[in-house]
Amino acid sequence: MKTKRKIAVIGLGYVGLPLARLFSTKHPTIGYDLNKKRVDELMSGHDSTLEVEDELLQQAIANGFRCTANIEDIKDCDFYVVAVPTPVDENNRPDLRPLLKASEAIGEVISKGDIVVYESTVYPGMTEEECIPVLERVSGLKFNVDFFAGYSPERINPGDKLHTVEKIRKVTSGSTPEIADIVDAVYNSVLVNGTHKASSIKVAEASKIIENSQRDVNIAFMNELAKIFNAMDIDTNDVIEAASSKWNFIKLTPGLVGGHCISVDPYYLIQKAQVYGVLPRVMTSARRLNDGMGAYVANQTIKYMNKAGKMVKDSKILILGITFKENCPDIRNTKVVDIYHTLMEYTNNITVYDPWANVDAVKHEYHIDAVNELPDEQYDALILAVAHDKFKTFDFAKFKAQGTVIFDVKNFVDRDLVDGRL
Repeated sequence: MKTKRKIAVIGLGYVGLPLARLFSTKHPTIGYDLNKKRVDELMSGHDSTLEVEDELLQQAIANGFRCTANIEDIKDCDFYVVAVPTPVDENNRPDLRPLLKASEAIGEVISKGDIVVYESTVYPGMTEEECIPVLERVSGLKFNVDFFAGYSPERINPGDKLHTVEKIRKVTSGSTPEIADIVDAVYNSVLVNGTHKASSIKVAEASKIIENSQRDVNIAFMNELAKIFNAMDIDTNDVIEAASSKWNFIKLTPGLVGGHCISVDPYYLIQKAQVYGVLPRVMTSARRLNDGMGAYVANQTIKYMNKAGKMVKDSKILILGITFKENCPDIRNTKVVDIYHTLMEYTNNITVYDPWANVDAVKHEYHIDAVNELPDEQYDALILAVAHDKFKTFDFAKFKAQGTVIFDVKNFVDRDLVDGRL
């Protein structure tokens, strides 16, 4: 078994770049991405996702790590890691195009003896049923004879500086027992807390799906409770605190479920389950409920505005935060846009303020004009949608004194200042 592999990481986003940088500490590593602008940014020593600190990135580059948009540059590698997005389309059906195109690209460069490991979230069986045939067709090589495969699901949590990639315990797997050992050893060479070697690629794929589906279902339950208790005029957070006094109560809170994992991954298992004649009612209901929370928040805000005697039509509304979670610039699949679009049915005077978000990216992705600096204006309503630490010094009391209706999605604002919250 080689002690060093020459590694290529395909896809340099929130998942691929931290992993490639980490691999480069022990193995010759090159990152590949179709986006030349992204490659140029990284080679200048800066990561706009903020997942890899500039100092670490620059140190890696100084030690030989490099990024490229030229597929020929990864031809000499022998261990390929695929970390491209696996989104869903407008009908929530899995969109496999990025994954299959990455497989085609690798098929053009792999040689005999090479190993291809997928990290992208997929349904159980996708690696062997969809990706491997593409590799075989393009390369002309035979699976498990000329080249081999593995699966190690990503566990990146954007913005999390505690559970960083080197500290995450990773699931690994391989297409043969021998390859499973090799894949496991490569990951173990850079991980602090080691690995869990799954019994098969399908088991590893399934483990990733249920990690996120479990959280989706649990949060959906809390969201449903929030709707019930709000209708009964009971504070949901008070109920949760009381229930948390029991030793085996699992403390979760209601909220918006966006991002690249929890709000997307369940659809992959939902679709695959139906192929086998199983209708996953719990997961489907959870997805439907969580996808509707943005509209619910907007309608609750409108309710409190009406109670305060404020005209909703043409009112001025401020939304704090548009990233999908706190303290990171990640706007992928953020459900704050659902709040925005629901309110747009009543007024065009909506200001979206987020000091973390890239306003150009927000404009490109959602056609919303967000701002990084808050205009000094008065508002009829304010919605705290994302609990950025930078909002801890926000003067909510000033807005309350001006008669602004405040709705708190995250249980973040002093409860004496809010009109409503989840």
